[in-house]
Amino acid sequence: TGRERELAGLDALLRAGSGEGGGGGGGGGRAPTAAVITVIAGSGGLGKTTLAVHWAHRVRDRFPDGQLYVNLRGFGPTGSAMTVAEAVRGFLDAFQVPAHLIPATVEAQTALYRSLVADRRMLILLDNARDAEQVRPLLPGSPGCLVVLTSRNELTSLVVAEQAQPLPLELLDRAEARDLLISRVGAERVAAEPRAVEDVITVCAGLPLALAIVAARAATHPRFGLEALAAELRDARGSLDAFEGGDATTDVRAVFSWSYHALGTDAARLFRLLGVHPGADIAAPAAASLVGISVPQARRLLVQLTRAHLITERAPGQYGCHDLLRAYAMELTQAYDAEDERRTALHRVLDHYLHTALAAGVAFTPHREPIAPEPVQPGVSVGEFTGHGQALIWFVLTHPVLIAALQQAAETGFETHAWQLAWSLAEFLDQFGHWHDQRAVHRIALGAAHRARDLTGQAHACHGLGLADLRMGRYDRARGHLARALNLHRESGNEVGQALVHVALNLVCEREGRHEQGLHHAMRALKLYRAADHRSGEAYALNNVGWAYAKLGDFQQALAHCEKALNMLRETGDGRGESAAWDSLGYAHSHVGDHEQAISCYRHAVELRRGRGERVREAESLHRLGSAQLAAGDRAGARRSWQQALTRFDSLGHPDAHRVRDGLTRLGGPDG
Repeated sequence: TGRERELAGLDALLRAGSGEGGGGGGGGGRAPTAAVITVIAGSGGLGKTTLAVHWAHRVRDRFPDGQLYVNLRGFGPTGSAMTVAEAVRGFLDAFQVPAHLIPATVEAQTALYRSLVADRRMLILLDNARDAEQVRPLLPGSPGCLVVLTSRNELTSLVVAEQAQPLPLELLDRAEARDLLISRVGAERVAAEPRAVEDVITVCAGLPLALAIVAARAATHPRFGLEALAAELRDARGSLDAFEGGDATTDVRAVFSWSYHALGTDAARLFRLLGVHPGADIAAPAAASLVGISVPQARRLLVQLTRAHLITERAPGQYGCHDLLRAYAMELTQAYDAEDERRTALHRVLDHYLHTALAAGVAFTPHREPIAPEPVQPGVSVGEFTGHGQALIWFVLTHPVLIAALQQAAETGFETHAWQLAWSLAEFLDQFGHWHDQRAVHRIALGAAHRARDLTGQAHACHGLGLADLRMGRYDRARGHLARALNLHRESGNEVGQALVHVALNLVCEREGRHEQGLHHAMRALKLYRAADHRSGEAYALNNVGWAYAKLGDFQQALAHCEKALNMLRETGDGRGESAAWDSLGYAHSHVGDHEQAISCYRHAVELRRGRGERVREAESLHRLGSAQLAAGDRAGARRSWQQALTRFDSLGHPDAHRVRDGLTRLGGPDG
């Protein structure tokens, strides 16, 4: 089923083997000087043998001297791989070499085999190879033959030394998985229960063996509805019990075990503990922390697991496995690792994610008031970041795992880790418009902090909930969360925390048009920051006060406060705050009629915000820039700015999108 890309790759290899050429500017291909070799590699149950045998049958007429096939038993229920002597002797028997002409030594037998294939055009399929050393003596030494290898290992040394062409096999996509089910149980049954079919495909994770087992059960029980089978799979989620095919070769658990038992002790332990790891993806520092080893050691073990196709390197340095392999790892760690060891491993990896997220947060928003986590456990690796861009990339790649880690921390008694992970994610989620995630993680954090009776954690979680509701236009809810956060910060005596809440309440008031109340909150924040001698916070608060004055129509006060804020923020090198001050100054200049100065200020704000990846704030500045351009008579410029703003607002689900759309409608077409 499917595999069109892989079949096309094998066909191209066939053309290369015959010297037919593959296009390009060379005027035809050169005849090969050695046998052409391909390695079909992938995890157990992916259908490597099926693909190789199917293709071999399809092209058998291209090999007039015949085909050779051997199952090298590299991975299987017996655990005993075929020796080179067994394989070579089997090939000699296939050539019908009389027994008395077969040499006594393996080396001589191998030489005889190679001499027999030297002048022939043959297809040689070496199936289920364990490693390169097992297959190297079986490779022809001259051109004319094409060799197809299948293995759970990558056989990298053959790619390097023998110029073998790698053909990695991946999971089926959803359309291919559906086609497989149709081919086994019929189009009518599949069409009759589409939702059940989608559930089956999801739980089977695109693994052909798992789909084949479920399809076989459906085919042998034609009266069973597919929904009943889907329910069985859902009930067994997190377990492989639903994927027992009747014997070792069709039992998903058994098939995975053959790869696992071929691992060394350290790689096997890492694979098991991946069942403890929160989230689907893992990088080397997290893997090192999970096991309590150095990062270079972890990288070596991850390479071993990748070569065994128990995990996949999904992006450079980012590893993961499909749900069924993850379920297998969970079973193994529960069977072989003591509960204390699993909990210690989880503690280490939660420490890694928390402390690395806090380090990334310092680079991402340097002037944010820090929190004080507990020291890391022995064996934990913590990431380091040299600037905003590096931290941003880490958050983009890792935030799904951080959310999973936060949830697992809350469920397993690591309440402090839970709320502190939510706090560490808050700025990234806010700036990138992940407001539903922002609300979800802070709801979990609030529950965790409440169970731990941690007032600081509860206050930060309420603040995060308030900001999420504010961004989504739910102002009543936002005020409720923020009022609770303010009371909790007062109870714990946290002046900076109180100031931050007043900043958020100022934003709520601005959104609701209550500008006098907004100025009150901005002034309260300024007073609290000054009392705490918090220079960066004071600069932000000055800008907020200036913005509140601008909204009240007092633009001279607005310019005075915002210019002072801009100078302070430049001194501290706070690009985020500087962009906010430029935006405020643009607004004030625009409203006193200095449109060119306003445009210049807004462009500074857009440039800074775009450079920092602040999608929400960039869109807000683009919206205001368009208004200033329109006031200056630049209708084309206004249209460009508003269109850019609308694209960003729409992608974020931002409540201001309709305002920009209305403005573009009023502006009319390019010639309007």
